[in-house]
Amino acid sequence: MYFKEHPVEFFTATNLNWLPILANEFHKKILIEALQHRVIAKEIIVYAFVIMPNHFHIIWQVQNGVKRNDFQRDFMKFTARSILMFMRMHDDPMLKDLIVKASDRKYQIWERNSLAIPLFTDKVFMQKLDYIHNNPIQPKWQLSKTPEAYLYSSAKFYENGGGENLGILTHFLDG
Repeated sequence: MYFKEHPVEFFTATNLNWLPILANEFHKKILIEALQHRVIAKEIIVYAFVIMPNHFHIIWQVQNGVKRNDFQRDFMKFTARSILMFMRMHDDPMLKDLIVKASDRKYQIWERNSLAIPLFTDKVFMQKLDYIHNNPIQPKWQLSKTPEAYLYSSAKFYENGGGENLGILTHFLDG
């Protein structure tokens, strides 16, 4: 695995208090569109992802010349603001659960400390890829019968040999 300036990372972001904010299809689409924008701008390469009802996992690599911490902060801020705007427009009852006592915001979508783990070996990369793809079929979730049947995951992309990349995915063998 070639790492360039930044290593490939397994990144997880969780909704505030594990609320099922991402159960909403439109909120999932906001995440996908934000990733599409960042891929087109050549800020990241996305190798795998899954969007669960209250969190998402992604294997990505921030590109050379992009400051990793700035990228993650801006990505999380943009998606939070976009989701909040959608929730306000639709008088989402979950908004009341997102009110926080913070000096810089009234609402919060994401927990403060996202998890980012550098993936320095192929073995660890494959473990995380399998974890991502199998997450929707776990007994706790039962979001689909098979990993590739779950729409908001890269499992189908890998099952079909690189098809249906949603405008964001690069096969790990091509990265």
